[in-house]
Amino acid sequence: MSLELKGVTKKFGGHTAVNNLHLEIPSGEMFGMLGSNGAGKTTTFRMIIGLLDPTKGNILWNGKPLGYKESHRIGYLPEERGLYPKVKVVDQLVYLGRLRGMKKADIIPEMRKWLKRFEVAHYEKKKVEELSKGNQQKIQFIASILHRPEVLILDEPFSGLDPVNVEMLKEAVLDIKRTGTTIVFSSHRMEHVEELCQHLCILQQGSPVVYGKLTEIKRSFGKMNLLIHADFDTRYLENVEGVVKYQPKAEGVLLQISSEETAHHIFSSLQGRGFVRRFSLEDPSLNDIFIEQAGKSYE
Repeated sequence: MSLELKGVTKKFGGHTAVNNLHLEIPSGEMFGMLGSNGAGKTTTFRMIIGLLDPTKGNILWNGKPLGYKESHRIGYLPEERGLYPKVKVVDQLVYLGRLRGMKKADIIPEMRKWLKRFEVAHYEKKKVEELSKGNQQKIQFIASILHRPEVLILDEPFSGLDPVNVEMLKEAVLDIKRTGTTIVFSSHRMEHVEELCQHLCILQQGSPVVYGKLTEIKRSFGKMNLLIHADFDTRYLENVEGVVKYQPKAEGVLLQISSEETAHHIFSSLQGRGFVRRFSLEDPSLNDIFIEQAGKSYE
């Protein structure tokens, strides 16, 4: 069981937004979809949910075409706000649940369970415009999962949330994953993708430049990070062979190095110079990989 994109291409006139995209997203997994603005992520999401038809290629769920008629199987949290500001929360969620084929009698208890979990039960009779942006995001998230979709697409789900509510929503996403839901997740926050996703794809101009298992992507990157906290001047390390990047930090320096051998050489060079409080060799971060492959950093 999986979500498959086979040679999917989408053109708008002379512009190719998505170009011959091949992906397989295993059932019950959380898959990261990354890319700079305009890379083709949102277009891909809209084709998966059936709002746009591919110019070429096929989108399959468990081997069968996934289109608009199968949209009840999918939940979608778009990056942009899509709620009606003048409508009460309860009326909005009932309406959206009905659109997904649910009965009102089933919507109400499911809705109240999630409102309580997200600590917004007292907003049930409030208009959406009376809620903060963060609480609006919670309501929009509830709207995307009320019908218990088999596939859930989350485009910047933590946007507008403070750290406490990010953790609250993150736990909810993980609980949904544990029920077997396949989740496609996009975020500008690389640490969230690293924490939540096993596989990922980085799009650039509609084509994948990185695709695969996160651990294997990091292993094949060819560079490592070395964090050093020392009570002496380490600027000489900038000129050591094998040091690709030298980045001063508040408490020390972060080096990007080409191999473990470089780390051994640096460790030896530190002996006798003073007290070293930290020497930590780490895998490259996803942000490092994204910067090199897509040419931009998310801030």
